Amino acid sequence: MVDPRLALSVFALLVGAMLVVFWPRRGLWARVARVLRLTERVRLEDALKHVYTWEQEGRTSTLESLAGRVEVSTSHAARLLVRLAELGLVQTGEDGTRLTSEGRDSALRLVRTHRLWERYLADRTGVPAGEWHDEAERMEHSLSAQQVEALSSRLGHPQWDPHGDPIPTPGGQLPDLHALSLAGVEEGAVVEVVHLEDEPREIFDALLSRGFALGASFRVLGREGHRVRVALADREVALDNVEARNVTVRVLPEDHKAEGPFETLDALNPGDLCTVIGVSPASQGQERRRLLDLGVVPGTEIEAAFRSAGGDPMAYSIRGALIALRRSQARSIRVTDIVPANSRSRSATGS
Repeated sequence: MVDPRLALSVFALLVGAMLVVFWPRRGLWARVARVLRLTERVRLEDALKHVYTWEQEGRTSTLESLAGRVEVSTSHAARLLVRLAELGLVQTGEDGTRLTSEGRDSALRLVRTHRLWERYLADRTGVPAGEWHDEAERMEHSLSAQQVEALSSRLGHPQWDPHGDPIPTPGGQLPDLHALSLAGVEEGAVVEVVHLEDEPREIFDALLSRGFALGASFRVLGREGHRVRVALADREVALDNVEARNVTVRVLPEDHKAEGPFETLDALNPGDLCTVIGVSPASQGQERRRLLDLGVVPGTEIEAAFRSAGGDPMAYSIRGALIALRRSQARSIRVTDIVPANSRSRSATGS
């Protein structure tokens, strides 16, 4: 007879081994798949986009920057540049590497595919925002021109990706942007976020977790050394200059009021009543659509019904239906005119 403890131990080892091999994005299979996809064509396309990106930022790419971006040696990076030059996509000279007209068109096709796929992930899937960029990096090499245009049509031909970057037209046109980095904004200005840089991911995730989102407006309070202080909704947030440079804003008119502070739905206790102002711009994709489908739109009255045994989620009465929302979801719903339960009870008793 098989010892049950031995059987459980073997089973646990098998499960552990499977997790090591098949864990999404981190397992051995995912790592091998990433290596296998790094064909020379993918490396060439990544190299081309790197040259384009640095040109857009007013910089000239170098062998070292290219090697770091494509994760190859500098000698391999040099061979990539030679091949791109043979294809007529770049020109190299004393002033560095520059794109040709054909090279810029090819790079913009990659950028268009990348940003459309990020738009798709944000609007049509539940993929976390921090993973949009990496997923789009993979897909930009996989979609044909026909598939890209079919995707654009399905999405309604969007003009902006979820980070605020413009999506090139099929002909490669981009709008002129009049914006600046948060690191360069003067004290006292009210600004609106028009772009959040998604690389490096650690900074992007940190910005999202602190409430920065496209469309959010706030006042710049001042500077202390290498840090910028802003009044974001109901709290003060300090960013170092590295983080601030990853937030692109436009300055609003002097008489424009910054957003907030806001009360949010998670502040309600059972029996409290409130009116919805809107959903935070930080809520995107399926999550946002679900809230809107539930009737969480400006003017809707919501009543906090009761908490779950663990305190999260909480049940709310929304347009006659009882809906459970996690605290993180409730925190993205901005509300006003909160009427505490005890006030409503006294009012009912008095009547």
